[in-house]
Amino acid sequence: MEIKNYSSDLGFILLGLSSNPQLQKPLFAIFLIMYLVTVMGNLLIILVIHSDSRLHTPMYFFLSNLSFTDICFTTVIVPKMLANLLSETKAISFVGCLVQMYFFIACGNTDSYLLASMAIDRLVAICNPFHYDMVMNPRRCLLMLLGSCTISHLHSLLRVLLMSRLSFCASHVIKHFFCDTQPVLKLSCSDTSSSQIVVMTETLAVIATPFLCILFSYLRIIIAVLRIPSAAGKWKAFSTCGSHLTVVALFYGSIIYVYFRPLSMYSVVKDRVATVTYTVVTPMLNPFIYSLRNKDMKRGLRKLRDRIHS
Repeated sequence: MEIKNYSSDLGFILLGLSSNPQLQKPLFAIFLIMYLVTVMGNLLIILVIHSDSRLHTPMYFFLSNLSFTDICFTTVIVPKMLANLLSETKAISFVGCLVQMYFFIACGNTDSYLLASMAIDRLVAICNPFHYDMVMNPRRCLLMLLGSCTISHLHSLLRVLLMSRLSFCASHVIKHFFCDTQPVLKLSCSDTSSSQIVVMTETLAVIATPFLCILFSYLRIIIAVLRIPSAAGKWKAFSTCGSHLTVVALFYGSIIYVYFRPLSMYSVVKDRVATVTYTVVTPMLNPFIYSLRNKDMKRGLRKLRDRIHS
C-alpha cells in the first residue's frame, strides 16, 4: 500500500487543552491573562535592568535575555492556542506546525543554556569573587549568550528536518495545544524507531549538558558556602541563588517528566499539564520570583517607579 503524506497537504488539527465546548471561553480568558502577565512582567524586568546602571552586571545581563527568550517562548505557542480556543477548525498547516516546533525548541533550549550561564555566574561570584570581573567579563558573557543561541537553533533545525521527512497518512489530529515532538511522532505512519532514538539521544545531549552544568555549579557552591564560618555569611551567599534555584526547579522538573521517557509512556492529559507548567506558568512566574526575592530588583523597581512619577 502506497504511503502518502496527507498531512503535508491538509495540515494538522490541534485538539487543544480540552474538547469540551463549555470550557473554551473560560480557558481563553485564563490563558489570555497569563500571556499578558508574562509579556508585561518580563518586559518590566528588561526595562528595570536596562534603566538601572547598578544592574548592568553579568547576572542581570543573562536575566534580561532570559526574560526576552521567555516572551518569545510563550508567543510561539499561546497566541495560536488562544485563536484555536475560539475557532471551530483548530487547524495548523504542516509548514506552520514545523515552524512552531522549530521556534519552540530553539527558545526552550536557549532558556536552558541561559539558566546554566546564570549558575556559572553564581559559581564564580561565590567561589572566586576576587577574579569575578576578570572571569565574567562582557566579552565572555556575550560569547556565552551567542553560544547558547547557536547550539539551540542548530538542535532545533536538526529536529525539524528529522520531522519533515516523516509521513503522516492516518489521523492528523494532534492531541495537544501545540506542535510538540512526541504527539506529532505518534501520528506518523513511518517507522519512527530510528527517529525516536535520534530525538532521545540529541535531546539528552542538549538538555542534559546545561542541567549537569547547573548541578555541578551548585554542588561547588554548597561546598564553598558550608566552609563559611558564620551563619549570616552562609545565608547571604545562599540568598543570591534562591530565585535562580526556584526557576530551575520549575523549568527542569516539568521538562524531565515530559521528555525523558519512552514514547509508549506518553500520556495526553498528564503531559499536557506538565507542558503548560514550563511553557506558560514558569515564564509567567519568573518576573515575580526574581522581583519579589531579589533586593537589587526591588530597588530597581522602586527607582523606575519614582522616575515615572517624577
